[in-house]
Amino acid sequence: MELNDTWAARLGEILAEFNCQTGTLHRTLPDGQTLELVCQLGVPDFLLEKISVIPFGKGIAGAAAERQEPVELCNLQQDLGGVAKPDARKTGVSGSLAVPVFAPESDSVIGTLGIGMVAPHEFTDLEKRRLEEIAREIALIFQNKR
Repeated sequence: MELNDTWAARLGEILAEFNCQTGTLHRTLPDGQTLELVCQLGVPDFLLEKISVIPFGKGIAGAAAERQEPVELCNLQQDLGGVAKPDARKTGVSGSLAVPVFAPESDSVIGTLGIGMVAPHEFTDLEKRRLEEIAREIALIFQNKR
């Protein structure tokens, strides 16, 4: 199984666990300020170019990377806070959560993990902690692949 297939399989497991329909995994590029898409599931084709490279601070994934904390939108379709980009509404996703992936034993952001569901959803603290736990597992794999 190729690495991309492995990531797709793992992302599928994560989406199933959270009952989500979309997911993204980004890795931080060597500049330390840009995210590159590693894997996605459920993102419409017309948005793939826009999410393939994301600067820290832009969109949900970029905000999670820059803030170094989970970023949640309970209803992406009605976000008025400016975190979500206008094209993000075209995904049909409402509830979304992105968490940073930190380098093991460091506060350096080496990627982000994002999930989304069609229905509006406010993620619980337990769900956020669980996604952060999964991000720590991903960090170990990222670290070993460098």
